Amino acid sequence: MRGAGRVGWATAAVTAIALAAAGCGGNGAGSGSGVVRASWGDPQNPLEPANTTEVQGGKVLDMIFTGLKEYDPETGEARDAMAESIETEDQQTFTVTLQEGWEFTDGTPVTAESYVDAWNYGANLENNQVGSYFFQFIEGYDEVHPTEEGAKPTADTLSGLELVDDYTFRVSLTQPFSLWPETLGYIAYAPLPEAFFSDHEAWLEQPVGNGPYQVDSYSRGSSMTLSRNEDYQGADAAQNEGVELRVYTSNNTAYTDLQAGNLDVTDDIPASQVRNAERDLDGRYINQPAGIIQTITFPLYQDEWQGEDAATVRRGISMAINREEITQQIYGDTRTPATDWTSPVLGESGGYEEGLCGEACTYDPERARELIEDGGGLPGGSITLTSNVDTGSHRQWMDAACNSINNVLDDNSACRVNPVATFAEYREQITGDRMTGMFRSGWQMDYPLIQNFLQPLYYTDASSNDSGYSSDRFDSLVDQANASDDTGVALELFQDAERQLADDLPAIPLWYQNGSAGYSDRVDNVRLNPFSVPVYSEITVK
Repeated sequence: MRGAGRVGWATAAVTAIALAAAGCGGNGAGSGSGVVRASWGDPQNPLEPANTTEVQGGKVLDMIFTGLKEYDPETGEARDAMAESIETEDQQTFTVTLQEGWEFTDGTPVTAESYVDAWNYGANLENNQVGSYFFQFIEGYDEVHPTEEGAKPTADTLSGLELVDDYTFRVSLTQPFSLWPETLGYIAYAPLPEAFFSDHEAWLEQPVGNGPYQVDSYSRGSSMTLSRNEDYQGADAAQNEGVELRVYTSNNTAYTDLQAGNLDVTDDIPASQVRNAERDLDGRYINQPAGIIQTITFPLYQDEWQGEDAATVRRGISMAINREEITQQIYGDTRTPATDWTSPVLGESGGYEEGLCGEACTYDPERARELIEDGGGLPGGSITLTSNVDTGSHRQWMDAACNSINNVLDDNSACRVNPVATFAEYREQITGDRMTGMFRSGWQMDYPLIQNFLQPLYYTDASSNDSGYSSDRFDSLVDQANASDDTGVALELFQDAERQLADDLPAIPLWYQNGSAGYSDRVDNVRLNPFSVPVYSEITVK
């Protein structure tokens, strides 16, 4: 998601929800005895399933929607949720049959049409959905979402979607994709009620889904309150009365509130506190591997970062960063230096290959200096490293990374940090192609497949391809991998695509991230899923 053309909440929607939320702050309904109080950050976009590719919005959508598949909170394995069955004989045409009896929280049934209409909406270029590329494998995508600049759709709906009956639909892909059903737990594939289309503005003010929770109110910059869906048909019904997501612009403030008993769950422990968290929280601390990688990306759409010399400089910059020292001194045991572009949680059977990045991910000051000099030096004589600083411990590691580069080059002004106040502002700069230097580009997997770490970020014109990277060979290898009906062959092809990244270095891997969280003595049954997100529905309030 989560990283990886985005717009902010519509003004009307924000105003209406803010008014609805009046009186529902920290001392209101959201702080009821059975409600979980959790830290959060404002989502960048309206909460449309196909228009959310970042973590904060994804948290909410995963709470208010249930799709065809869901991912096991412990293993990440895809399992049927609303799907009764997904069948195919040729790995290209799939017949999807739904379980009957499911309803949206407005009382309307969830049918095959709910999925077909939602997917058609998500794919159509005119709806400006940033996750539209998730539908690119379905026949007719080129007609509803042409890629040529200035082109308009020549069709309104995907020709590869066919309604069979009220609870069955057929999906035809443009090529065999044996792993396609495993992707259907991602939120872009969620169903949508008729109200989404008949009164879109009203739906944005108060989204209606079919998941364990329903949205009650939202005040941007303050909080969102969700209550338990009492009529939920799934197996993962909420074990609490609801969740109040409180907006924090500092994870240190959230951690202080947690210690003071004013917050129940935070999934963003400050780097400065990770060594003390186990003691501070009396054991109520979680630290486990997650499907998250932190990278630094370069704006390849800028002239100074293009060409072979620039690639040589990027390699030198990567080798000038002391990953081992940064992960030890700043992060304790919650980060591991990265040696590829995926995550160890995939395992070898899922495509992870340790060391695939090669020497470019190895700290070597002498070689780093040589490469930067061979490439003509840093663009303009110095570089910047940019990130938002309202969530995570980004300022600390950015300072450390720049210091590492400066020490290698013996120049205290070679690299400097360029902090951006909020995540939303940061993403607007990135999606507007306004970056001039290096910038943070972490990725949290949408589903546990190697394809998800590669295609959304590095395939030509992919929606989370923030660098502007384009490689015919990389694209071809990904296409071949997707088409293969042999899992082993597919994984090898994806790894070959990764080796192309190692040659071109549009982004440099930094470290794999553990999920870390803390919780108060007011709640029990707190855990993180493989995506490093709290399993809110399982949390109980004492």
